Amino acid sequence: MLKTKHDPKKSAWLVRQNTKHAKLFWSGELEQSNLAALKGLTRESGLSIASGEVLWLNHAWYVTSAGLLRVAKENGCDGIQAHVVSTLSDAKTSRWVFKATVYKSPGSRGFIGYGDANPSNVSPLVHGAEMRVAETRAVNRALRKAYGIGLCSVEELGSSRPSKPSLGPPHKNIPLNGGGSTNSQPRLRDQLSLLIREYDLDPTLVKAYAASFCGTQTLSGASRDLVESFISNLSASAKENRDALICKLNSYSRSEQVAS
Repeated sequence: MLKTKHDPKKSAWLVRQNTKHAKLFWSGELEQSNLAALKGLTRESGLSIASGEVLWLNHAWYVTSAGLLRVAKENGCDGIQAHVVSTLSDAKTSRWVFKATVYKSPGSRGFIGYGDANPSNVSPLVHGAEMRVAETRAVNRALRKAYGIGLCSVEELGSSRPSKPSLGPPHKNIPLNGGGSTNSQPRLRDQLSLLIREYDLDPTLVKAYAASFCGTQTLSGASRDLVESFISNLSASAKENRDALICKLNSYSRSEQVAS
């Protein structure tokens, strides 16, 4: 059971904030039952949408690695161990299996979780990073077991690839909020969210960089082709040199300060 600090005022404030952000980010997608589930989750775990700890994807709520680690820290987690299961892994084919153990206290026997990743069950955006994905999935599963969090973590999601190319006409100015998504292709916002979570990027700075890259005031005003190109560019930059990408993103923070 979670031992989160119970502060009625803080809890009520976070419920209001999460509800506000949920309606803002996923307007038109959420039903009252979904919002009710979010409120219950917020009161129980203290997960925050603004902090990137919980997300609405594929018509369901998902916890993130950041949220799980914050819950573990607040509950006095004693330690986490993770290692490769060599007998089930194959570096040549980028197939990895990890075993993670979470120790809630010094005398804990540990809660075990396994995570696997290979090119067929991760997003194309993170190809080449299967080992890290497998480790994160294992740790997330162990943390969810240890602290009784029933939500699947977003990092555990498998790939959702289009079965075949779309034969329809190109769509222009499709908003990033998923208004132009189809059943055969993952929404651009979902792709971007997964990429931000995988490389621990600042969402606000990423949006500023995206708008500059696409030559529009806001990312929602860019064409789908431009957004796809930006996501591909961001993924490549993160894989090649994340530190350089962080510096570039931080330049947009300075630009905003100067403009203000």
